[in-house]
Amino acid sequence: MTLHKGASESDRRHTGNPVNPFYGEADPVAGMETSPPRHTLPDGPLAPHTAYQFVHDELMLDGNSRLNLATFVTTWMEPQAGILMADCRDKNMIDKDEYPRTAELERRCVAMLADLWHAPDPSAAVGCSTTGSSEACMLAGLALKRRWMQRNADRYPGGARPNLIMGANVQVCWEKFCNFWEVEARQVPMEGDRFQLDAASAAELCDENTIGVVAILGSTFDGSYEPVAEICAALDEVREKKGWDIPVHVDGASGAMVAPFVDPELVWDFRLPRVASINTSGHKYGLVYPGVGWALWRDAQALPEELVFRVNYLGGDMPTFALNFSRPGAQVAAQYYTFLRLGRDGYRAVQQATRDVARSTAERIGSLGDFTLLTRGDQLPVFAFTTADDVKAFDVFDVSRRLKERGWLVPAYTFPPHREDLSVLRVVCRNGFSQDLADLFLADLEALLPELRAQPRPMDRPESVATAFHH
Repeated sequence: MTLHKGASESDRRHTGNPVNPFYGEADPVAGMETSPPRHTLPDGPLAPHTAYQFVHDELMLDGNSRLNLATFVTTWMEPQAGILMADCRDKNMIDKDEYPRTAELERRCVAMLADLWHAPDPSAAVGCSTTGSSEACMLAGLALKRRWMQRNADRYPGGARPNLIMGANVQVCWEKFCNFWEVEARQVPMEGDRFQLDAASAAELCDENTIGVVAILGSTFDGSYEPVAEICAALDEVREKKGWDIPVHVDGASGAMVAPFVDPELVWDFRLPRVASINTSGHKYGLVYPGVGWALWRDAQALPEELVFRVNYLGGDMPTFALNFSRPGAQVAAQYYTFLRLGRDGYRAVQQATRDVARSTAERIGSLGDFTLLTRGDQLPVFAFTTADDVKAFDVFDVSRRLKERGWLVPAYTFPPHREDLSVLRVVCRNGFSQDLADLFLADLEALLPELRAQPRPMDRPESVATAFHH
């Protein structure tokens, strides 16, 4: 969550502005004669219509989520899904004894994902819903660390410090995990045209204190898959040579709901014995509104029992594994609805259509001559591109700024070490970003290029706003 500070003295002295009685409510008792304070509670209640109108009007200044090509998060669902979520908005996911059917839907979703990801024994796989992939990654990391502690009880605590191996392209939640739970983050930097973790580098960084290796199925930076099978094979060799049995966690925040349907021949999941756990975001390519994620372990041995909590003060004694407590059940119900609604064939059709839009859009941008493609949308329906070497009049930040003027939110950002010299734009194609919308996007991009080409040089920008990209 973003950290916020309280209101300044000048903010707190702010007084309300007069309200047009024709627009608001003229009765000062039912409504207000002035707008409410912004940084202190009003002295008394407002009429529902008045409160709604004030909040609604401020939210109009947000961007249009359907034109947000930065986010991976689902921005469109069927009306029936919205109704179902409204039916469940008052249900607390933790109250599993009070809401047993919601808990049952969660269990069924876990079972469906275990089957989808080829768990060797789906009935033995364990998993849970989360608020998103960030929480799911935290839980998976905790399981990796606790398993390592159990294997090294004679050395920890003490001089041994656990470490986790990952590429520099990981989502920021992995850096948070290492910071919060005192694990050394061993990140493999980008080099040249290699923008992800490779098997040789992962194996080289391993030692007896490595709790695991994180492989990304769908990099946030460019949409590419990391070579999970190659990483597992390299760790098999480490096991043979060094005796270190190092598990792999697959961060499939996006790709774990794409690859099973449009890349069925790709082996990345529980078919690889070294893969101990997988996470995904139901609210990304799982096609559900935020926020819901999923964490699964191949069997009970991969999730230490000591991390599982049982409480009886809500009634019942159902085991839970989560960082938070209260959480709405609506998104879990929506996930189950979407699984039923689409099935394998439906998901395959949606993800293939999205990939087709990504690939065709990337190809057309590459043909403009002003840009160089880094990826082409043929793994995740995501592609990244930068300005061509001979383009000197503008940079990716100029393009992002000008597209925002037309309503399109396309992030521009620099790559991690050692490729901070590379600045790119990234387009995320989601369900609802149709070919028709892609055509409108491309028309706007082409329309602004003549003005950008006429610039004497790229516009200056403060270092504090060097990037519009956030994980």
